[in-house]
Amino acid sequence: MHPAPAFRDDDAALERVVNIGFAQIVIVTPEGLMMVHAPMTRHAATLRFHVARHNRAAPYLDGASALLSASAVDGYLSPNWYAVPGDQVPTWNYVAIEVEGRLHALDEDELIAQLDDLAAFHEPRVNPGAPWTRGKMNDIRFRAMLQGIRGYDLRPAAIRGTTKLSQNKLFSDRQGVVAGLRAAGNFSLATAMEDIMPDATGSTSAQPR
Repeated sequence: MHPAPAFRDDDAALERVVNIGFAQIVIVTPEGLMMVHAPMTRHAATLRFHVARHNRAAPYLDGASALLSASAVDGYLSPNWYAVPGDQVPTWNYVAIEVEGRLHALDEDELIAQLDDLAAFHEPRVNPGAPWTRGKMNDIRFRAMLQGIRGYDLRPAAIRGTTKLSQNKLFSDRQGVVAGLRAAGNFSLATAMEDIMPDATGSTSAQPR
């Protein structure tokens, strides 16, 4: 994570992980470093996820110390986009979160709750008119498929967030970067920058997505 205080953004970091929806979790095992990629939900102060039962890391997850990483948006910035490009160098803007903590296995009811929470959060985003629910599925079939996954929670011991969106640049430079990103097709990063750019009154809008 970027060490500059101007880019630190620890507030609401857990909620941002849930909004991103997908994260990478790294653990140390007797066979070396392993990483799992998993969809995330939040339950009180913990993050929950599930992985395939036969994932090579699954036997080592319960009780492991873990580092979770999630990234919302990112992209390359060209010095040519600044108002005065001389004496500038390329850089990378990004919004990312790291969470350290210990993993614990979920029981079956907790795993089912994680799956229900996952669908309840994302279905309205993609199927607002007719969201999928577990009630639409044959319960015997669901229970059989449930045996193919394992669930875990991560209890945070440290949370670090970075929102590096050219806050250290002049307003004219930030405007140029937004225009350059849009021309390059990176609309999500451009929008995230606009969300925290000051308007004519000096105020900003929503948190970066």
